[in-house]
Amino acid sequence: MSMSQNPDNVPGAANAMWGGRFASGPDAIMEEINASIDFDRRLYEEDIAGSKAHAAMLAQQGIITADDAESITAGLEEIRGEIQAGRFNFSREREDIHMNIEARLAELIGPAAGRLHTARSRNDQVALDFRLHVKTAFFSLDRALTGFIEALLAKAEDHADTVMPGFTHLQVAQPVTFGHHCLAYVEMAARDLSRCRDAVNRLDECPLGAAALAGTGFDIDRHMTAKALGFREPTRNSLDSVSDRDFALEFLSVAAICGTHLSRLAEEIVIWSTPQFGFVRLSDAFSTGSSIMPQKKNPDAAELVRAKPGRINGALISLLTVMKGLPLSYSKDMQEDKEQVFDAIDSLALALAAATGMVRDMTIQTEAMRKAAGHGFSTATDLADWLVRELGMPFREAHHVTGRAVALAEARGVGLEELPLDSLRELDARIGEAVFSVLGVDASVNSRTSFGGTAPANVRAQVAYWRERMATDAR
Repeated sequence: MSMSQNPDNVPGAANAMWGGRFASGPDAIMEEINASIDFDRRLYEEDIAGSKAHAAMLAQQGIITADDAESITAGLEEIRGEIQAGRFNFSREREDIHMNIEARLAELIGPAAGRLHTARSRNDQVALDFRLHVKTAFFSLDRALTGFIEALLAKAEDHADTVMPGFTHLQVAQPVTFGHHCLAYVEMAARDLSRCRDAVNRLDECPLGAAALAGTGFDIDRHMTAKALGFREPTRNSLDSVSDRDFALEFLSVAAICGTHLSRLAEEIVIWSTPQFGFVRLSDAFSTGSSIMPQKKNPDAAELVRAKPGRINGALISLLTVMKGLPLSYSKDMQEDKEQVFDAIDSLALALAAATGMVRDMTIQTEAMRKAAGHGFSTATDLADWLVRELGMPFREAHHVTGRAVALAEARGVGLEELPLDSLRELDARIGEAVFSVLGVDASVNSRTSFGGTAPANVRAQVAYWRERMATDAR
């Protein structure tokens, strides 16, 4: 190939590796890889709050004048207004939210803006902004989980007596109540809520003042800025302060577990809403139709809730991978810590809102649930328990006798409760009429009174317990 046929060899020609958008060469690549303003602009509220607290502290300590602090605060408030109104010019040349705000502050108030960065670094600044943002996300998650739990408790109370099949291996196992089933998700969500609150307690330390990595020689008051920004106390090691991202990893871990719980519920809603099950009917608000099949009502909201954990789990693995090999303290790798966390925050918030709405609005098809609860010889365990309790039969023998009863009913195409007494007596002559009292699904669920069992009285007691506990925790 001649040089004329291979323009990459022409002196001064753009390298084809860089493609169209990088035609200007290494400078364009560096700007593209280095800039974070496209996503970290989301931190503007936290950045402004941190700068205001820092300026007030510098003034109190006599490091800058009160007049400069007032000018800085006024300028920052003006910038906040510009961003909220959509008038702020975010520049990729200024790399990130910190430099964009600082540059605009200099335009507004002049040299005083240059004094704001005294005794701090972008390293502790971004650590602060990100920590504040994740802390706010935890508070939002707390509220969303509380609403989800309340929706589940309302459904559990309404359906404390609604009988449905309980499953293992997605095969009918024993009758339970729908209220009891809802309470299983209350337990999961309550553990998510507990993890959320525990994580907030661990992240509630302020890194501002750690500066680049070693602290500062200025006489700053880190306790003052920590208090002003709503933290319990300042962080205790400057190296860790600027390089810690445990708080983000914890959020993603909590989000991944919570998303898994939501996905399990969503899968059940998808199954329950099929004509083959017909256990629930979703409201139109959380369903869509088909572009070609007019009879379809698709559980799209549930399917999307089921899918969201894929993004959240990916975010967790991504950040773990970014952090796993970093030496102390700050490395530019940490710029890759935010996008996936922001996406996970949004994905989990949306999934929780959709799950809460579906639970709140869905109609429970009680007769379909009741009919299905009796399928698959679901009261077989009740028969075995009755043989143990009333006839003193060892459980293993009772299990064998019950298995023979199931085989007999299956051969005749009837349920256990439909077998004639004479047929049951052929299995054991001591069996009497009283056995039929345990073979119905209502009798089965009512008998499950052990702590944590499915009996309607237990369900109502657990609903009351959780409401009281939620109210106590809120206080």
